[in-house]
Amino acid sequence: MAATEKIRKPPDQMAEGMLHISLVGIGGDKIAEGTWHRSCNMLELFRIAHRSKPGLQIQLLHGSSKLNPQMSLDFLDLNLGCVSLTVCFSKVAKKQQPFSLGTAFAAIKDDGSVVTWGNADHGGNSSSVADKLQEGVVQVDANKNAFAAVKDDGSVVTWGKADCGGDSSSVEGKLQEGVVQVAGSHFAFAAVKDDGSVVTWGNAASGGDSSSVADKLQEGVVQVAGNGQAFAAIKDDGSVVTWGLTDLGGESSSVEEKLQDGVVQVAGNSYAFAAVKDDGSVVTWGISYGGGDSSSVADKLQEGVVQVAGNDGAFAAVKEDGSVVTWGNAHYGGDSSSFADKLQEGVVQVAGNECAFAAIKDDGSVVTWGLIDLGGDSSSVADKLQEGVSQVAGSGHAFAAVKKGGSVVTWGGADHGGDSSSVADKLQEGIVQVAGNYFAFAAVRDDGSVVTWGNAHYGGDSSSVADKLQEGVVEIAGNSNAFAAAKDD
Repeated sequence: MAATEKIRKPPDQMAEGMLHISLVGIGGDKIAEGTWHRSCNMLELFRIAHRSKPGLQIQLLHGSSKLNPQMSLDFLDLNLGCVSLTVCFSKVAKKQQPFSLGTAFAAIKDDGSVVTWGNADHGGNSSSVADKLQEGVVQVDANKNAFAAVKDDGSVVTWGKADCGGDSSSVEGKLQEGVVQVAGSHFAFAAVKDDGSVVTWGNAASGGDSSSVADKLQEGVVQVAGNGQAFAAIKDDGSVVTWGLTDLGGESSSVEEKLQDGVVQVAGNSYAFAAVKDDGSVVTWGISYGGGDSSSVADKLQEGVVQVAGNDGAFAAVKEDGSVVTWGNAHYGGDSSSFADKLQEGVVQVAGNECAFAAIKDDGSVVTWGLIDLGGDSSSVADKLQEGVSQVAGSGHAFAAVKKGGSVVTWGGADHGGDSSSVADKLQEGIVQVAGNYFAFAAVRDDGSVVTWGNAHYGGDSSSVADKLQEGVVEIAGNSNAFAAAKDD
């Protein structure tokens, strides 16, 4: 257990308006203690708690009462002299990558090295940083044309198209240590550091320049999400800061009052954002036709939402009762009325490709909707999707489903990986993960080897690095043009 943070001197019980406060974890461990004046607000306490475990969502409780960062300490009973507040830590909802699938892949191996293939200019060729990708990589993130790898020392390595984030030399000094998360828009990156600050680079208009909100990104950020051309940062008080192209979500003043507190997840598609709040409600902004306007389903988004997924121009929200609510571009899955009876209950996860959605139900079956030829119609493999599906991944125009026995089922555009017949014998068992880029898929097997299919030029053919993908791969990330593999050795 980390040493207790001593914030101020021990309390003088006679000092008027002063209160001694202890922050205590659920297990009883003391996180911090100190003395504050009643004029202070709770935000200072939230920030202290966040510093003890960067990157986690914070909730403070006084007894059974949930505290808000904007509350004054007057809320507490000053007659007590000493008060103990309970700190609840939780993982921030898994970030939803915006639809920006590129044409390369990156695989992380079990030794922390990285293997890349696919479109050379967009990250498939990482030879310029090969010496930095030999060990220690723990996370790889992608945007449409580049990759960013976070290492175990908190440094970041980038490659791919220079003006889209592949070149991070302008902020190199800020990426040497302390990075805990990286997110991409289509053409830029944003990194969250362990002190809660944010560093951005890449195309300025797409969020690579965050100078307009720099004062709000100096501390307290716990997660950043990107959409096509903008970013949204969740802070430790549950508020949201946005930047990037104004019309596509970089400007959120129209819903500013709803983003002041309580936000636990933000999802982006190419044109808009959707934020899930701790009361299960959803707030949207950005281009109206791309999902920024959810007024048509507002009554269904007031409570109970636990996950939101986006594709290119629509959103799908999963509610705690297992139902699904959709909005945005009707042709891309924003209208799911034709499948309403199948989406009333039992849905546990929704995944999107460019133009369609696929929902996994609690019985392991899959429901699809959106553009028919691009993954919205799965009738050709319906018999294989009745049960046992544990994961669905999308490419640009296709889907791949992993079943509990480790087999893979594919459908949608053949030239985007919807046809896996060329590697069918390798997809019968043992698959533990599938990742897609825009044109292809890559699957990791339980022996650490990799199987690829789809457009050969954009990652579907990995023969040039086949010797490096025979064992030890633990995770694969795809952008729109390449893949990167992480190995465990």
